[in-house]
This record gives sequence, C-alpha cells and structure tokens, in this order.
Amino acid sequence: MSTREAVQTILKQLPSDVSLHEVAREIEFIAAVREGMAEWDHGEGIPIDHVREELPTWVKR
Repeated sequence: MSTREAVQTILKQLPSDVSLHEVAREIEFIAAVREGMAEWDHGEGIPIDHVREELPTWVKR
C-alpha cells in the first residue's frame, strides 16, 4: 500500500469530527510502524529477549 493510500484509509476510518491533531497522531503512528517493519526486514531492530529485559525500565509508575 502506498503512503497516499495509507493516509486515505486512515481518513476513511476516523470520525468526521476528528481534530487535525488526532489525524496527525494516527499518521505518525502508522509511519512509525512502517519504519519499524522496514528495519525488521533489513535485519535491524531489537531482539525480543532484550525488549523483555529493558521493558520494566521504560514503564513509569
């Protein structure tokens, strides 16, 4: 799916009274997911075992 198609899909799924800020957040989220998937495809990224070890330090209470 092209970037343009992804944005069109996002817009179709959001309510008509959505704010521009919320649209931007949705687009940023999809962009981050796509970037992560591309990194994974190139053998980059963080192994799940490392994430499990580090996750407690990422969560604030």
